[in-house]
Amino acid sequence: MALVSPAALDDALERGVAYLHQHQYPNGEFCAYCAPDAPMQEWCLPDSSIFPTALIGHCLLFLAEHPAIDEALGKAAAFLQYQVSRGGLWSHFTVLHRLRYLCLPDADDTACVSDFLRARGFDWPYPANVPLLLANRDRRGLFYSWFSLRLRWQTNRTYWRITLSELRRPVQSIAFWRGVEASRNDVDGVVNANVLYYLGDIPETQPIIAWLLRIIAEGREADCDLWYRDAHFVYYFISRNYFRGITQLAPARQPVIDRIVATAKPDGRLGETIVDTAWAVCTLLNWRATPPELGPAVDFLLRAQEAPGHWPRWLVYYGGPKRVLGWGSEEITTAFCLEALARYRALQA
Repeated sequence: MALVSPAALDDALERGVAYLHQHQYPNGEFCAYCAPDAPMQEWCLPDSSIFPTALIGHCLLFLAEHPAIDEALGKAAAFLQYQVSRGGLWSHFTVLHRLRYLCLPDADDTACVSDFLRARGFDWPYPANVPLLLANRDRRGLFYSWFSLRLRWQTNRTYWRITLSELRRPVQSIAFWRGVEASRNDVDGVVNANVLYYLGDIPETQPIIAWLLRIIAEGREADCDLWYRDAHFVYYFISRNYFRGITQLAPARQPVIDRIVATAKPDGRLGETIVDTAWAVCTLLNWRATPPELGPAVDFLLRAQEAPGHWPRWLVYYGGPKRVLGWGSEEITTAFCLEALARYRALQA
């Protein structure tokens, strides 16, 4: 493992922390843009969304002892708590967004926000929203992405109250499902990985573990989820379950490590982009792996940092497999890079 200067890491971390602290909105939200191209060099539209702040919050938990980050995490938690819907569920768009009333609650936002709030010491929505998540499964035991109305008997009354609300706006509901690259019965790989991360190793999540192992064994990671189209991002979400202690995922460990290492470039990149490299570094550390390619990847991230302290924006998730539209920002990329550097720095401590 190539040696990276601790002083260089500390300097990069301080600059990145200062950037995020300065660029957080007063209400606690972090900026996200939607754009049609991965480098986000065409038009970019600020899009008030819940998930980006939840993503950034999870990354920054690894730096929570830093006073500026602790302050930012507190503001982010308050922002996310304010966005909650009935039953302790969340959807993608904030209350400020014109599409909020059309966008149904989803398991991905709900799991990620709920876990972040729990990590910050909130005693709600966990465990209050767990029965709703468990009610939102298919016959295989996998979790649906959407909390939507289905012709399937359900005994949870709150679930019916939430899903029947679609009938209040039938025309808008039809328009929504026709306008998105999704369906009511979607079951997505990363969404299930994030539900697993929230609920943990319990009997009800065993089908998720088995499915994730099949996805990796069959090499389907780049096409297992409508929203996450980059294999490195999929590896990131799966591997953090292993890091949390779900060791049944161990059979996926070496195949993922090998696939990441195989993407190494002469300049130190792991994958094609800066954010690919950040995800790859975090994934290797999640698997507790320190291959020779790890140090050069960290050095690449150090060299890629911009003068103000951020890393360039790049789309990190999409509105569907056609990749017509996606979301990203400097803040999101910077958060992943900070997680990677902070965790690598912890190895040197």
